[in-house]
Amino acid sequence: MSAAEVREAIEKITKALSEQPQKGRSKNAPATAALEAGLRFRITGPNGEVAVADMPPPLGGKGSAPAPGWHLRASLASCNATTIAMRAARLGITLTTLEVTVTSESDARGLLGTDETVSASLVGLRMHVRIGAADADPEQLRQIVSWADAHSPIACTVRDAQTTAVEVEVV
Repeated sequence: MSAAEVREAIEKITKALSEQPQKGRSKNAPATAALEAGLRFRITGPNGEVAVADMPPPLGGKGSAPAPGWHLRASLASCNATTIAMRAARLGITLTTLEVTVTSESDARGLLGTDETVSASLVGLRMHVRIGAADADPEQLRQIVSWADAHSPIACTVRDAQTTAVEVEVV
């Protein structure tokens, strides 16, 4: 879609949601990770979506696919990039460059439980946005990035530290 088509789609859904706000909430498609072998998992969605995850060899995997932490960073990067592009289109700005890179650090001691004082969480999440547009000044672009970060569903989820309910079915 062109920026104009994106803007038109966003304006149409925004109008519809302002008239019927209850339609804004919906259940998201599930993602299911199923063991293939070792620490390699096939992640599927209800419409044929597929991703694969594996751990690196030092942690017992074969390194045949990105690790789950990379998928989280990829999700954060792509969601913010999408939200930035949507905001720019809504404002009539045509982006010429947009790259979002997310980095983090981790400590394997938390994952392996070798030091109970060390968290298994990814820490120091950092997002680097490289953005350009011929029809916007640098401050406008910074404002778009800031707005998008505050409205990106994945960024908001990471910041808001949602709790996860765990249900166990033993077969």
